[in-house]
Amino acid sequence: MNKKKVMVGMSGGVDSSAAALILLEQGYDVYGATMRLIPQSDDELDKTAEIDAKKVCDQLGIKHYVFDMREEFKKYVVDYFVEEYINARTPNPCIACNKHLKFGLMLERALEMGMDYIATGHYARIEHKDGEYKLKMSDAQNKDQSYVLYNLNQFILSHTLMPLGDYTKEEIRQKCIDNEICVANKSESMEICFVKDDDYVRFIKEYSGYNSIPGKIYDTKGNEIGIHNGLINYTIGQRKGIGAYGRPMFVLKIDGENNSLILGEKGMEFSSVIYADGVNYLSGQIPKEEFSLEVKIRYQAKPAEATIVPQEDNSVKILLKTPQRAITPGQSVVFYDGDYVVGGGIVRDFE
Repeated sequence: MNKKKVMVGMSGGVDSSAAALILLEQGYDVYGATMRLIPQSDDELDKTAEIDAKKVCDQLGIKHYVFDMREEFKKYVVDYFVEEYINARTPNPCIACNKHLKFGLMLERALEMGMDYIATGHYARIEHKDGEYKLKMSDAQNKDQSYVLYNLNQFILSHTLMPLGDYTKEEIRQKCIDNEICVANKSESMEICFVKDDDYVRFIKEYSGYNSIPGKIYDTKGNEIGIHNGLINYTIGQRKGIGAYGRPMFVLKIDGENNSLILGEKGMEFSSVIYADGVNYLSGQIPKEEFSLEVKIRYQAKPAEATIVPQEDNSVKILLKTPQRAITPGQSVVFYDGDYVVGGGIVRDFE
């Protein structure tokens, strides 16, 4: 009986290395693949990822491929990231990368090469239940990454393995140490991979030539109370760096159309209605009637009870039972039924 072939997306880090190791232990025919992503071909981070991934593959005795996807990464992730900020929204580049590259182009390439599955080092689980593939939160609740995977569909889920879903981060690192994997003690990167120093404002200016223009700051009553130094320098809910007003103030809204900021006092940064578009349902079934679930408005947010009302053009209106702080256009809102991801979309407005 032939072994099932699986291509593991390998970044040269602990998680993806452990994914390949676990799949080997489970009896799969494993291959490793690293996507070359950073637009600058001489970027040291990208080179290090390739080198480390190759070392792990050699150590595990599996073949290693490199897919040059710099052009696609620029188009779907970097350009998107820059354009969203310029348009006064706050994007999540990891979600775009997962949608278009890891579970898009890499899966296409793997299937063309005769693979049965792709696998990643995400902390999430895939179950086949009642004739449907479902995405479930990881056992490692503090590390769960299901939030960034809401764009998957039934076809992708049927060709994807996520072997880390039943482990904690500590268990995965220890597994690599026990098996003497060469990257076992490698630190985890938390920054945006294409912004070296995490200074996204500098990156946007250098990458696009965009110069953010100063504009007016208003309070919630429409009174002009100050001048901002360019909208890309601000995020919803921000308190520091917005000026002194004799009382705590927060960014409530970034108005790109009028190049202005709206500030409010403590307590005003909470909202109870979200409008989201580009909605994806993992089941492929688009609800016609409103339904009640829990939603997460950012990666580390706690799930909040909500009623989701489908609208036209694949959008939704979300009514929150309890108002949530700093809802941010450009970020994702993800729907959960207990531990299971139902779907999600991009926040476009709130009230």
